[in-house]
Amino acid sequence: MEGARRALPVRWGSASPYHLTPQRLPLPFRQPGDEPRIGTGAHPDEPRETGISQGPERDAESDEAVTLRVVGRGRSAPQKARPALPSADVRLLNIAAEHLARLGPKRVTVVAVAAEAGMTHANVYRYFPSKDALLDAVAGRWLRDVETRLAGIADAPDPADDKIERLLTALATVQRDALADEPHLFAVHLDATVAARPIARRHRVRLRSLVERVIEEGMAAGAFSARDRERAIAYIFDASYRFTHPLAIQHDAEVPRDLVEARLGAVIYAIQRVLRAGIL
Repeated sequence: MEGARRALPVRWGSASPYHLTPQRLPLPFRQPGDEPRIGTGAHPDEPRETGISQGPERDAESDEAVTLRVVGRGRSAPQKARPALPSADVRLLNIAAEHLARLGPKRVTVVAVAAEAGMTHANVYRYFPSKDALLDAVAGRWLRDVETRLAGIADAPDPADDKIERLLTALATVQRDALADEPHLFAVHLDATVAARPIARRHRVRLRSLVERVIEEGMAAGAFSARDRERAIAYIFDASYRFTHPLAIQHDAEVPRDLVEARLGAVIYAIQRVLRAGIL
């Protein structure tokens, strides 16, 4: 028939229908190129290609593609971040602090600290040049916590005379608590203060800075009338020495706490009156 389409011989190669997957087989059976390509949706019986195979006859390749698309589009499950391991010097400080609390400063050894940290004692000296330096670092870490607490008082929106009272009371209380609860740590703090080792000198400088800040704030607000700021600061430390210096605190260790607090309250009241009157 002239109107009938003349069948063409099948050409082997890339255009052969036998090289197509079942989903790409021409509908109806036709030579590739005679009608629009699959995936355009031009044929009424032809599904539009969406990137995911249609029907139950999906081959392994399309299954893999679907899996990849689903995984790619989905959100990966959140993974818990592993906690960062402490650095070597922090681990040594933690171990030394535990040994200090359990054994006391005289019985702590660098060899034992190194063994628990899994290193040689020679490696410990890379971080701390001596046993005293190691123990001072433990006490210094505690002093930094104390200074942070005191800084919170100095930065509070309170009147300057109230801040002086709270600063001195907190400084006395935290050291008496350490003497009672952590006597070995307090012993290192006391020894470093008496010997004027670096951690004690740095602590003294920071304390002075906090007191100076409060004095300047009080003078600016008119609460204090100190004529000489340096003399006023020195007077505060001199007057409160019996309650804020570790050596004096140890000396009064057996004195009842309520009696110590009453005496400190009287001293603070005298300090406030001197600062207001402008005697210094």
